[in-house]
Amino acid sequence: MSDMVLIENNGGVLTLTLNRPDALNAFRPEMLEAMRDAIAGAGPDVRVAVIAGSGRAFSAGVDLKVLQGIEPKAGKIGDVFDKPSAEFGAAVRAAPFPVIAKVHGFCFTGALEIALHCDMIFTTVKTKFGDTHVKFGIRPTWGMTQNLPRAIGIRRSRELSFTARTLLGEEAAAIGLANAAVEDEAALNALVTERCEQIVANSQTAIAAMKDLYRLAEEGQGIEPSLTAELAREYPDIDDTVERLAGF
Repeated sequence: MSDMVLIENNGGVLTLTLNRPDALNAFRPEMLEAMRDAIAGAGPDVRVAVIAGSGRAFSAGVDLKVLQGIEPKAGKIGDVFDKPSAEFGAAVRAAPFPVIAKVHGFCFTGALEIALHCDMIFTTVKTKFGDTHVKFGIRPTWGMTQNLPRAIGIRRSRELSFTARTLLGEEAAAIGLANAAVEDEAALNALVTERCEQIVANSQTAIAAMKDLYRLAEEGQGIEPSLTAELAREYPDIDDTVERLAGF
């Protein structure tokens, strides 16, 4: 199992590499569990995490072999993925550091749901994205209907989900599904490295507070209670303000 997700911590950057290239990094439950554990168990030296895929793709989605022999019912094929996928998403949201999805090649359905749990998505212009749930008569359970509209709006989300069409990275960036789309993998690696360096250079505790505050926008409150909550929350762990202002 350990070789399905390669884990490296270097200079404050925790890199999780999906490592089933022969299967286009199709997800098995153990992979979600490994990513969950790596993010939830990250030490205080981790400033940012990156999830990437080896070989030709980020991930083509779920490994259908895991679901063989399970009878579909009400648009679901068993529940073997539900708990680890939910716990992975919760670990990303609770992490005091940003989590970046570095996406190339293919990112379909379950893989897109995993990427959408992350704080940022960077990709290439030719990467293929799509939500194919309805193509196969399956309903989503990993967060597609909640996270996709938060990224691109409800109307675009409905279009992508109802049509199951494929879009390229260039369009993904244009509509806000991805933060940016660059020419090729070399440029993608360079961009993600640059963003990680920028994050590592900033106040770790302030970033943790900022991430927590951004979650207010996802809690379904109106603008007034959200603004009140933003003002009311305290972050005593931010202790490097004076030092950083002096450096400026």
